[in-house]
Amino acid sequence: MTATRALDLVWRRFVDLLPTRQDLTAMGRQPRRDLVAGLTVAVVALPLALGFGVSSGAGAAAGLATAIVAGILAALFGGSNLQVSGPTGAMTVVLVPIVAQHGPGGVLTVGLLAGLILVVLALLRAGRYVRHVPAPVVEGFTVGIAAVIFLQQVPAALGVPASAGEGVLAVAGHALRDFAAQPYWPVLALALGVAAMMLVGSHLRPTLPFSLIAVGVATAVAHYTRLDVAQVGALPATLPTPSWAFLDPGAVPSLLTAALAVAALAALESLMSATVADGMTVGQRHDPDRELFGQGVANLVTPLFGGVPATAAMARTAVNVRSGARSRLAALSHAIVLALIMLTAAPLVAHVPLAALAGVLLATAVRMVEVRALAALARSTRSDALVMALTAIATLALDLVAAVGIGIVVAGALALRQIGRAARLEKVPLDLTDHHAAEEGVLREHMVTYRFDGPLFFVAAHRFQRELSEVDDVRVIILRMSRVSTVDGTGALVLRGAIEDLEQRGIAVFISSVAAGHERALTAVGVLDRLRKAGRVVADTRTAIAAGRAHLHHTGALLETEPVTD
Repeated sequence: MTATRALDLVWRRFVDLLPTRQDLTAMGRQPRRDLVAGLTVAVVALPLALGFGVSSGAGAAAGLATAIVAGILAALFGGSNLQVSGPTGAMTVVLVPIVAQHGPGGVLTVGLLAGLILVVLALLRAGRYVRHVPAPVVEGFTVGIAAVIFLQQVPAALGVPASAGEGVLAVAGHALRDFAAQPYWPVLALALGVAAMMLVGSHLRPTLPFSLIAVGVATAVAHYTRLDVAQVGALPATLPTPSWAFLDPGAVPSLLTAALAVAALAALESLMSATVADGMTVGQRHDPDRELFGQGVANLVTPLFGGVPATAAMARTAVNVRSGARSRLAALSHAIVLALIMLTAAPLVAHVPLAALAGVLLATAVRMVEVRALAALARSTRSDALVMALTAIATLALDLVAAVGIGIVVAGALALRQIGRAARLEKVPLDLTDHHAAEEGVLREHMVTYRFDGPLFFVAAHRFQRELSEVDDVRVIILRMSRVSTVDGTGALVLRGAIEDLEQRGIAVFISSVAAGHERALTAVGVLDRLRKAGRVVADTRTAIAAGRAHLHHTGALLETEPVTD
């Protein structure tokens, strides 16, 4: 392929990922419903954006800038009509160690690199592969993230400084120790009060924005009672001017690993969120590659405005759908409302206690865990329960991308084990209706038929070889391949070894009903060529029995009686 041809393909692929006229037309069909949904999501998103910005270590302003810029760009360029993007708890978990090691500038550089990676993944059509992540991995991942978010908020909820450079378990443990040494109960009461108001209020009146109400009440209480609490700090009255000043080209190589982790998390969380949104609606289907492209564009631009890496937010997307959103206008208007809040109410944010935002995130972590879904998966099979538990533990103990990788590998290994167990080598009766009674007994004595059922691959192949090695006291064995679903190299090699072992013991092997798609693997290892030259690869079982009968007659094991009736 010439360079010109390659560039032309890339350009056409890029054009296919851009917004279409249909996207713009859909935004004008039910604008009132979409605007109401956008306003509702903005009210829910405001405290979350502030909280996740603070929790990431980049600051409340970074969280709000991310919600605005990424919210607009992902809504315009993404592959889902209903997705809402911004800072999320899962991304916060990844960003905390990056901030600690490289500072805020490192986080912005990581976001830029992650955006480039996501755009490349979109051009390579990689979005479809994320759909195959097993449900136990997703649920375990969610539980692990919820636990990490919860533990991250313990220092702020207790009103003690967080120790830097340690895992969340150690940070939470040190915070509890410091609080026990010098407790200040009003801060803890404030955080728990916000969390309780959100959890109870959302249960009683799910349509009301209890996160914003709770933060407002907590701010008023802290102000009028003059509690000694740390506060968020003032926000800028406008979004910062786009700037590349944060970018340090020399730090790029050391940040590539972190950027890959951020890109992988953004792709995983965004596509899973889009799938959930599709399931909550009728007639909505997202384009996974366009979704990756939209998240890539969002993460390319957001760092220029001081924002942290973003991804789709499951909770905000769910609120958007439940509020009646029908097009991208809802997510777009949510970001615009947040921008108006920044312009008009930025000074008020300076009075919000950190403990109040910690309470919001504590409640968010609790609400992330779907107890019914977890219980259903835990009851389904032991394999699902194991995968879910391992993924959750790995998320808590390691990093998120490694946890998903471990979950997928373990789930795949257990699935292969189950498939291997389901594969069978079954002895089947000989169909001798065309043969005379005089020779039937001899044929049954010297000939046996086995049928492979399922995949002939590395998991089950050696068990098949062991079972065939136990065949004895026969002179002809027919292997029926009609129900073989797939053959890999290991299965073909093991089959060749089994056939050679049988032939060394004087047993002639006939193979019948080999599917065309399986011949390549069997021929590559030399299974078919030699048998085909000897006339032992036949079309069906009846032909194999006739060929086996002829072999027995040729070796003298069967005396000719009367001609075989066809």
